[in-house]
Amino acid sequence: MIAARTPAWWRTTLALCLGSFLVFINLYAPQPLLPALREAFGVSTLAISLVMSVATLSLAASLLVFGPLSDAIGRGAIMRLTLLASGLLSLALSLAPTFEALLVLRALQGFVLGGLPAVAIAWMGDEFERPALLSAVGLYIGANSLGGIGGRVVGGAVAEIGGASASFLAVGAMTLVGLALFWKLLPPARAFTPRRFALGGALADLGAHLVTPKLLGAYLLGGLNFMIFINQYSYLTFRLAEAPFGLGARLLGLIFLTYLGGTLGSSLSGRLAARWSQPACMMLGILILAGGTAMTLAGSLGWIIIGLSLNAFGFFLAHSMASSWVGRHARCARGSASALYLVFYYGGASLGGLWLEPFWRAAGWLGVALASWLVLGATLALAAWLWCGERREAQGAALAPASSPQTSSSRSTRPQADL
Repeated sequence: MIAARTPAWWRTTLALCLGSFLVFINLYAPQPLLPALREAFGVSTLAISLVMSVATLSLAASLLVFGPLSDAIGRGAIMRLTLLASGLLSLALSLAPTFEALLVLRALQGFVLGGLPAVAIAWMGDEFERPALLSAVGLYIGANSLGGIGGRVVGGAVAEIGGASASFLAVGAMTLVGLALFWKLLPPARAFTPRRFALGGALADLGAHLVTPKLLGAYLLGGLNFMIFINQYSYLTFRLAEAPFGLGARLLGLIFLTYLGGTLGSSLSGRLAARWSQPACMMLGILILAGGTAMTLAGSLGWIIIGLSLNAFGFFLAHSMASSWVGRHARCARGSASALYLVFYYGGASLGGLWLEPFWRAAGWLGVALASWLVLGATLALAAWLWCGERREAQGAALAPASSPQTSSSRSTRPQADL
């Protein structure tokens, strides 16, 4: 087993963080390009939002494939080969002749992008000692957000110079170069033991999670919050590309630096959870997300950026609480319980365009804000429901010890023969 802070730990953690970074630059690089792609292909805002939606939906589906598959055939090969396919598909996207071809390639890319997120933490669990695992996972999650920011910034900056095709080429080339380093750094697995895949058992575990109210509430909360958060950015690119802002692809990419507010939110989540319950922190995050959305209604770009930063802080606070809630309350098969949370998470992201588009057409950005508040009202109710359930459990646990002295007293009065 690999111990924390050893040369082997640093090398392996660097490899997995690099792999995570490459996954998310590929997934999110097209987002600042949506206004330009809409003009290039002559399609509607709803149609062009499918560039993001089909990728996140196929990624969500792939999590249920690669996770169980890796238990049978190993994890290293899945990570390497899916990263290779992701880079090649980015190069192919630069040559997509039609909008339909673009969507097919993005769906394929989304599926293979799920290979590394589905198995990376399981790889760490196989190979790392527990303290080493906890330290590495924190860095790995940080690389997720950096990849999301980097993909949008690089995608927008390159597109400003050479157009969307150049952006896809640049991301594809970065992926292949990074893959070569990842391939060299990641050591062979030594503690992995293949297990026979049992479809019936896996489906039974998933079914058990879905009928557990505590887990289902967190799944819905995470998926619906992400549906609003990530798709707000997509529609905001359309708003900021038009008058009076008129931002180009490079500046639209820089808007995603507001994601750093989410880095702060997730880093403070542990401290907040030490003071308040997890559902209370979820409610706080949702309220901050709703407040940040209100600020984006301002006509000033500065206030919009502040609002987006608040949105990121609130969303990632609620997300970190919901995901850890799942790990805490899953009574069996915690791996599949966490994977199912990600299925709802990315599945929600893929459906956001369908929900927001009618509001966007009817009332522009004000319509998007109203649609967001409707969904956030539902997730706030879910968090409040989880909070009430946790309080009831705590009260029940507090009452249980009170009956213990009576029970022991009654037992002490029994005849010795009854003992």
